[in-house]
Amino acid sequence: MFIYGKTTTNAIAVMSYLATDPDRRVGSAEIAQARNISQSLTAKLLTQLSTAGLVSGIPGPGGGYTLAKSADDICLMDIASLFEQTDTSTPCPFGPNYCGTGNPCPMHDTLMVLLEKNDRFMRGTKLKIFQKKSR
Repeated sequence: MFIYGKTTTNAIAVMSYLATDPDRRVGSAEIAQARNISQSLTAKLLTQLSTAGLVSGIPGPGGGYTLAKSADDICLMDIASLFEQTDTSTPCPFGPNYCGTGNPCPMHDTLMVLLEKNDRFMRGTKLKIFQKKSR
């Protein structure tokens, strides 16, 4: 689904679950079951997301996690940048100094288009798209 790794994909899955009903506090076990991710990994991701200020957690009975910001203020890149190197300045498969020192490699233009489209998608896609629609 994404050009990023499994950890980023799982973190987006966790965040998308919280975004479905942003006013409701949800425990890690519920998120893990709903997204088919282990509870230990879900708890670890929630801790990292909390440290980054993307989720807010309250321990104990009646506790759980919610988004720390509006779903309209969190984009997919906010999540991916926590777990991935999102700087694409050296994507050349021939090495970091190949395309910048002469003719670009045969894949350069295609890779740049792909990376630019991905960047626009990740920055332009807000968690709000996961919210339940009011009827």
